[in-house]
Amino acid sequence: MAHRLERLNSLIRHELSDLLLREVKDPRLSVMISITQVDIAADLKYAKVFVSALGGEDEKDKVLKSLDSASGFMRGELSRNLRLRYTPELDFQWDNSIEHGAHILELLDQVKQEYQS
Repeated sequence: MAHRLERLNSLIRHELSDLLLREVKDPRLSVMISITQVDIAADLKYAKVFVSALGGEDEKDKVLKSLDSASGFMRGELSRNLRLRYTPELDFQWDNSIEHGAHILELLDQVKQEYQS
């Protein structure tokens, strides 16, 4: 079952990315948005969708609100494209992993500079 969930997570992530790129015409989503991960529940009824945007934390509230308002449309499109028995409800959440990784790289650069001095 775990392998099926992994494939479904990947498939939903791909479909949502494609929908954001081609179908969603919300002017509030003018920044570059990345769907970094999808985590679907075992009963296939709920999915956490982790997103990140190019603007970072400044864009967080605006992006999440606009994605929540478009979630019904996206869920309907997922239903048409994937033909699942249950189309999961989408819960968009902010993914801080990119900012966290950048912060770790900055810290490593500082350590490197101190070591070389």
